[in-house]
Amino acid sequence: MGSHGVFVTGSKKVSLAVMLAGMSANLQAIELLSGFGGDAGFGELAMLQNDDGSSNALNLPFNINFFGQDFSQFFINNNGNISFLSPLSTFTPRAFPVANQPIIAPYWADVDTRTGQTPVPAGSNQVYVASPSADSVVVTWHNVGYFPAQNDKQNNFQLVLQKAPGTTDGSFSAEFRYDSLQWTTGSASGGVNGLGGVPAQAGYDAGDNVNYETLPGSLSYDVLNLVNLSNVSAATPGLWRFSFNNGALPGQTAANAFLPVVVDGAYQFEFNVQLNQPVFIDPLVAVGYDYEVTNGNQFTSFLLPLLAADTDGYAIYALGDLTPGGLLGTVAGGTVFNFATPLTGFTVAGIDTAAMLDPANTTAFVTGLTFLNAGVVQMTQTPITTMVAQVPEPSSYAMLLCGLAGLMAMHRKMRA
Repeated sequence: MGSHGVFVTGSKKVSLAVMLAGMSANLQAIELLSGFGGDAGFGELAMLQNDDGSSNALNLPFNINFFGQDFSQFFINNNGNISFLSPLSTFTPRAFPVANQPIIAPYWADVDTRTGQTPVPAGSNQVYVASPSADSVVVTWHNVGYFPAQNDKQNNFQLVLQKAPGTTDGSFSAEFRYDSLQWTTGSASGGVNGLGGVPAQAGYDAGDNVNYETLPGSLSYDVLNLVNLSNVSAATPGLWRFSFNNGALPGQTAANAFLPVVVDGAYQFEFNVQLNQPVFIDPLVAVGYDYEVTNGNQFTSFLLPLLAADTDGYAIYALGDLTPGGLLGTVAGGTVFNFATPLTGFTVAGIDTAAMLDPANTTAFVTGLTFLNAGVVQMTQTPITTMVAQVPEPSSYAMLLCGLAGLMAMHRKMRA
């Protein structure tokens, strides 16, 4: 049979908008790390069940450089965060930045792990700590409830500190893992049945009133949606990762750029900018595409677009085999490439990052295809993506400049 042709535009197997649409999408959140021993697999208890308590000073297995400050110890605070200078019992979160207390907060809210009227399984409603290796620390808030001693709604989340491989300068990463988020607020923070009032805040703060990052939805009901979002990839909802290289905050260098949060196909960032200081951000761009027929037909040729920012042409591989052995040939944009034998799939690589192809744009990479057989074709075109650092224009600095300031304060709860 002769070849039959058709033009297609980019179409993902699962769109970013569907992957990250929100809690109603019923997504599978990231699993918490476990297997560290103890009664729940998360290691040792960091503290007894309590309200607003903290651990003793704990030794880090490696020193960290957090915004130019060197730390070898830390405190685990019941209320969803760790601090470095002293324990922190503040239960109502304050908008970052807050003075004099560097903290990393996967979910700063009024956690209450005391036993209430609601029965909980053994090992739940506890805070655990483990050091699986000399290069890592894992803190787990396992199915914890909210003030006052309520556990009808539970949050299950984790903080992982990881030494940067091969470094001795204090470089490390902080990873937030959200398995389940059901409540935002304790009653002493204005919540009713775990919601409303002043909701949780997530992110980190250098304690210098300058450097911080706040995760989307913080201090609002939408903080619950962290379990469905990610700054790592659309395929890892609930996973967030931040790197601190030799004391430099994310965004100071292209090698350690801010990662985006993708919501309904749009890249979202939130960070503090100082006047005349560039900030590097990482948009997700397509550098290739996988094409695959799923109904038994086969490709016989294709025609790729000629992109103004991509004059070096494309490399064509067997589907998913980006090795020299998988190379089928090279082709310039605007030139037809004929396969030696029909294929059910192939990979296009070598799209220049300068083209800045948006993987969520269905018309970013229009492709002409021919097939071996006539009839209905079912196929996928899946982008291969990477992060590319960009610098905002100088005129953007003032627009992004934040004048936020605050003081950490201790508050006494009003008990019934």
